[in-house]
Amino acid sequence: LPRKGRGGAVAEAWLESDATVLAYMDVDLSTDLDALLPLVAPLLSGHSDLSIGSRLAPGARLVRGPKREVISRCYNLFLKVVLGVGFRDAQCGFKAIRADVARRLVPLVEDRRWFFDTELLVLAERAGFRIHEVAVDWVDDPDSRVNIVETALQDLQGVARLSLRPQNVDALGAGRRGPDSAAPGLLRQLGSFGAIGVLSTAAYSGLYWLLRPAVSPAAANVMALLVTAAANTAANRRFTFGVRGRNGAAGDQLGGLLALGVALLTTNVSIAALRLIAPQASRVTELVVLAAANAISTLARFVLLRALIFGRQPQRRSS
Repeated sequence: LPRKGRGGAVAEAWLESDATVLAYMDVDLSTDLDALLPLVAPLLSGHSDLSIGSRLAPGARLVRGPKREVISRCYNLFLKVVLGVGFRDAQCGFKAIRADVARRLVPLVEDRRWFFDTELLVLAERAGFRIHEVAVDWVDDPDSRVNIVETALQDLQGVARLSLRPQNVDALGAGRRGPDSAAPGLLRQLGSFGAIGVLSTAAYSGLYWLLRPAVSPAAANVMALLVTAAANTAANRRFTFGVRGRNGAAGDQLGGLLALGVALLTTNVSIAALRLIAPQASRVTELVVLAAANAISTLARFVLLRALIFGRQPQRRSS
């Protein structure tokens, strides 16, 4: 081919092939060929449209260094937070696709380098194609020639492009998405989250101000956060992440409580530090310190809620 690129080579081979099912695997055989049948079986049976090896699925067995393990997990968590994907492992070099699906999806994939896999899966999920994940046995090749820094920068550019300029995949008509499946974009989510956060902060500040004369700063902080947390999670669930109905609501509230735990830790540590540094600080000073601490915990809340709530939406939308 005139241009180098793993994605370009895979795309060229897949689109020229007359096979019913198309696949590729890394040349270093990190996943053994014995795993090929479980990979293609769901496609041959008609159960799924794409099938991917996953090193992060339950049952996977890995032999690889800690650096690659951390990079892989951080990258896939980043995809869940920014793009709201439902699959676990975007870049495992072991994938298969039905030829008819490939002919519809591959021409839409702009990247022809390392980000090809991720973009293909994101477009497939957005179009409503069914993705099957196979837990794999994976043995890393320590002699890899992949430039991790260069590849990471390319991946970040690709994620930014997909989040800020999402492609319209409605014409693909995969037919598995429900009527409420349109996912809000990242910028819209941030705007909605910010608006709800302002209202929640105002309610929190008012409650703290009313409770403070009767109880200690820490107690007022906890009580005000608990009162506003459930409403905040419910509002973000509905308006920020576009989740309707009661299905999964309990789990979402648990995720909200986890985010609340981060907020409690951040704000209580801030209050304790203020009391050590300035024991005679006024309520106004307390509120200023708490506002700064809440700004930090708000970012953590968005990341956690998006990963826990929006990251599970692809599985929920059909229910």
